[in-house]
Amino acid sequence: MSTTVMTGVGRAAPGGELGVAGQLSAAVNAEWTKIRTVRGPRWNLLAGLVATVALGALLSYFMGRNYSPPAGAPFEPVRTAFGGLVLGQLAMVVLGVMLIGGEYTSGMIRLSLAAVPNRGVFYLAKATVLGAVTLAVGLVTAFTAFFVGQALLDGHGVSLGDPGVLRAVLVGALYPTLISLFALGVATMLRRQTLALGILIPFFFLVSTILQAIPGVTRATQFLPDQAGQRALQIHHQTKDAFGPLTGLLITVLWVAASLLGGWLVLRRRDA
Repeated sequence: MSTTVMTGVGRAAPGGELGVAGQLSAAVNAEWTKIRTVRGPRWNLLAGLVATVALGALLSYFMGRNYSPPAGAPFEPVRTAFGGLVLGQLAMVVLGVMLIGGEYTSGMIRLSLAAVPNRGVFYLAKATVLGAVTLAVGLVTAFTAFFVGQALLDGHGVSLGDPGVLRAVLVGALYPTLISLFALGVATMLRRQTLALGILIPFFFLVSTILQAIPGVTRATQFLPDQAGQRALQIHHQTKDAFGPLTGLLITVLWVAASLLGGWLVLRRRDA
């Protein structure tokens, strides 16, 4: 870790002289210094943006030129434009895990906790910076993916003013943020970067999709964090769905809250 990053951490809690608000502000500044001076997070954010937009554009292009009315379900132009989220979310998983898992792996977690003894402040600062950065990039990604996708759907697209469309696009911006925070909580609970990545990446990329295709468990998989969150990208409520788009978003939020709470309990009770 660079000297700049270490200095930023060292300013996070100067001898306990600051109140909680002051400590949080200093800790947020330190985390911001880390995330903008280390190349890994920047590459992950860029990879998430490119993967989401590029794959969504490709799917929209082929869908627009080979369009036929779907049988038994309405066409979902917004979700088609966000088809790249299946890859883009992996970059957010890696970012969320790296933000704290990398410190456990390198041993820098001891220095960070010495600089910010209040573990609640330390954890909140990480979640705040991660959430703010991923949401900012998510907004750029979501609106870019939407406008590019609708242009390539060749007359089968929708506009932001159509019912449910703006809500779906905003969910497309919020979803990567929720997934990154979910990964942060899991990595904090496991305290091992490789273990967290070894569980989360196969789950989001393979296991969740495979389970969805197995008869008898398909309906249950709708309650998984990724499946529920991506369902909120729909602008139509399909009869086969167990719940509507906003309920799907709420389910994902509950998964994230449980993950962050679990991470906080482990961080508070265990030595670094």
